[in-house]
Amino acid sequence: MFLERSCNAQPAALEEAAPSVIPRGPLSDREQAIIKVFDQNTYSVVNVFDLTLQGNSRSQASNVETPEGNGTGFVWDKEGHIVTNYHVLANVLRSLPKNQMQRNPRVARITLLGSDGFQNSYEAVFVGGDRSKDVAVVKIGAEQDALQPVRVGDSSSVRVGQQCLAIGNPFGFDHTLTTGVVSGIGREIQSPLGITIGGGIQTDASINPGNSGGPLLDSQGRVIGVNTAIFTQSGTSAGVGFAIPIDSISKAVPQLIEFGRIIRPTLNLTLATDQVAKALKVQKGAVIQGIAPNSAAAKAGLLSTRRGLTGIVAGDVIIGVEDKKIMRAGDLVAALDDFDIDQTVSLTIMRGVGQQAPQEMKVSIQLEEATS
Repeated sequence: MFLERSCNAQPAALEEAAPSVIPRGPLSDREQAIIKVFDQNTYSVVNVFDLTLQGNSRSQASNVETPEGNGTGFVWDKEGHIVTNYHVLANVLRSLPKNQMQRNPRVARITLLGSDGFQNSYEAVFVGGDRSKDVAVVKIGAEQDALQPVRVGDSSSVRVGQQCLAIGNPFGFDHTLTTGVVSGIGREIQSPLGITIGGGIQTDASINPGNSGGPLLDSQGRVIGVNTAIFTQSGTSAGVGFAIPIDSISKAVPQLIEFGRIIRPTLNLTLATDQVAKALKVQKGAVIQGIAPNSAAAKAGLLSTRRGLTGIVAGDVIIGVEDKKIMRAGDLVAALDDFDIDQTVSLTIMRGVGQQAPQEMKVSIQLEEATS
């Protein structure tokens, strides 16, 4: 027996056929905390486009390629100073004549989110920068009411496992929030300029091209780092991102604003890369590769890497500055930031590493002013 379907049967009303909409339930405390941090900081985060770029900030193509120079920054003060990475501006800075650098040249277009929800565009002039720290400061002519400076935190108290948040401009998608935890501290960062920066913060918060120069925030919305690099072979986030600690940035920015450069102490040494140190069988410390003539280091009798009868001989290896242990070259650069020009420091060195009887020695050296 077959049942016949009546041709006159009326279809169910659309509203009866549609699934019911379930209202959103209350947000968890954690969700509310994240939203609060984003709302507090999104108006402090800007998009940075250097003046060598053409076209819109975001491609309409599905496979987006973002050129170097499309990055992020954040408002530092009510005077209109914006902090970003040096490498974000590297293209335009390379194109400028040296004599023009002294005249606050226009280097970027900054878009700043207004309280009305619209992006406002400003031309930015170059104030100062430092390649070795991958930090730069530009200035815009926005009204003070439009500027909401970030709250600066303390990166020395950052702990592995604590929550962190990143706001940036990945692939041109402005004001993108990602969350994660601090995965490691004291990391050596290879900046996009090929420079090693010590003391870095590692995070699994997604950091992609365009995030460079944006803030890494703690759960209270304070800046603990400046996002600068990702560890990946594909160019996109692989769950390993790095940020320059804000303590280093906080020392650098006031000098960049006042002098256009960082005036910092140095030993006037060049240090071997990690690869060279490994080839010289140096397991820890900063290997001296070269020494500036007539420098305090030269007068103190420190030895640089040189060619001997049996091959390349490692120079003196710095393993300590005062009470700070030096495990790699980046540690030495970071350690010197805590001292002043003309201050005398005690170095612990190993001489004769790779030879039969290496010796540990103490050497006192007066720090000099870095030339760049």
